[in-house]
Amino acid sequence: MENLPKHDGNYVPLSPITFLPRAAAVYADRTSLIYGGTTFTWRQTCDRCCRLVAALRALSVSKNDVSVLAPNTPALYEMHFAVPMAGAVINAINTHLDAAAVAAILRHAAPKLLFVDYQYAGVVTEALNAISDTNLPLLVVIDDIDTPTGACVGELEYEQLVARGDPARYPPRKVEDEWDAVALNYTSGTTSAPKGVVYSHRGAYLSTMGLLLQWGVGHEPVYLWSLPMFHCNGWTFTWGVAARGGANVCVRAPTADAMYSAIANHGVTHMCVAPVLFNVLLEADRGPLRRTVEVLTGGAPPPAALLERVERLGFHVTHAYGMTEATGPAMVCEWRKRWDALPPTERALLKARQGVGALSLAGAEVKDLKTMESVPRDGGTLGEIVLRGSSLMKGYYKNPEATAAAFHGEWFLTGDVGVVHSDGYVEIKDRSKDVIISGGENISSVDIEAALYGHPALREAAVVAMPHPYWGETPCAFVVLKKESDFGAGEVSDEKIVSFCRSKMAHFMVPRKVVFVDELPKKATGKLQKLVLRERARGLRPRASDKRRTEPARPTISTSGSKL
Repeated sequence: MENLPKHDGNYVPLSPITFLPRAAAVYADRTSLIYGGTTFTWRQTCDRCCRLVAALRALSVSKNDVSVLAPNTPALYEMHFAVPMAGAVINAINTHLDAAAVAAILRHAAPKLLFVDYQYAGVVTEALNAISDTNLPLLVVIDDIDTPTGACVGELEYEQLVARGDPARYPPRKVEDEWDAVALNYTSGTTSAPKGVVYSHRGAYLSTMGLLLQWGVGHEPVYLWSLPMFHCNGWTFTWGVAARGGANVCVRAPTADAMYSAIANHGVTHMCVAPVLFNVLLEADRGPLRRTVEVLTGGAPPPAALLERVERLGFHVTHAYGMTEATGPAMVCEWRKRWDALPPTERALLKARQGVGALSLAGAEVKDLKTMESVPRDGGTLGEIVLRGSSLMKGYYKNPEATAAAFHGEWFLTGDVGVVHSDGYVEIKDRSKDVIISGGENISSVDIEAALYGHPALREAAVVAMPHPYWGETPCAFVVLKKESDFGAGEVSDEKIVSFCRSKMAHFMVPRKVVFVDELPKKATGKLQKLVLRERARGLRPRASDKRRTEPARPTISTSGSKL
């Protein structure tokens, strides 16, 4: 058997871009993309991508030459295939960043071509003016394909570039090595030194296939782009929808009107959201959906109470956990049929867990980093979530020190603290830096947040450490109230919130201060910026009545359902 040869007939490098020519051949006349009044078939999408490939090759693009700043539009979707098909690497930039952050990414990525949607022309102009390097990228403006504005920014225009491409002269390049880079994504563009995460063709392919299977995506899905394509390449669904011959419904912004209209008008079957969008859907005050919509959520641990309310509307939620370095989702809370018989509250608690390792991984465990031993499956022993497998990033671009620090032997360190339940399902308790250590007790901010979401007056909640003169630090809760009409008249005080918490958790876990805010600081992906809240909490002090703590040492607490 060792002498059997590997050749072009039985070994082809894995790459998600292979899904496009297959879609054009197998699903040629199926709808590929819907944007306003514009609709394409898979045959047309493939043709447009091949034309863009030819235009890019005519401009002599190479590996790290293409960046794009655009919302969820046909152009950004097409570029997820066309750019790597031209032999380059796609760098989709976070559209919520300011000019300084965009400039920092452009300095680091150093693209030869920069595509910019007309809506972000001002941000890009300011960013380029801030870059002193004279070797600036060639600017390509993306006008609105459905209702052109006539915007003139830079040297080239996207549709003209597509029209002039000649695939006969410049055909798509073959992927020679599946370890080659396919995408460059930045974990943060808010500092002067953002970290660029590099995905391989192999990793992106495996993540795409694994997630389609674990989420149970069948053929011909109608997928609503409520998740930004710049976020881990849309959790790989930029490529995955093509693999299933589905229709991509693109909206420039995931407003309640845009999402509900798309669901009603196009028969949306699937969508991905960060938990922050659940509140957008709930506050729109719409009636139950006519048909169930499958929702994959991740980005922050969703409270069980929030999941329960969303599912009553007709959204069937699957919870996933991941990060940029893991090419999107790394765990999925796979549902077990016998849980259907449980009461809604218990089902929501089970669904709020992060689940089991993605099929694309070789391992996903919770370990004690001092011994690298796996923690027991008791739902209480804390450890760090670690991952290994081909779907993980190649590393951080131009940052070998950070790449080396991210791995401990064969394991990637996520920085997330969790427990493993008796059924093998993982539940996150906190980021390692967000664990509150009060008088020697480890307190999970996620546990407190989950309890707070059960209060009928609270829309959002975030808990961070606050200095305490006796215990070192103690929980501080930042909360956002619902509209008064949603929970009835009457003032909601910090004393009432604290009293509510005392009925839900051990007293040493109860927040020593409650701060009412209009909104919580978030990243564009919906993740809470707890660093901002921690800085604010440093200047706060516990409530005057909180002089000492008399309750006994921390008991063993489980926030998950007991019927597993």
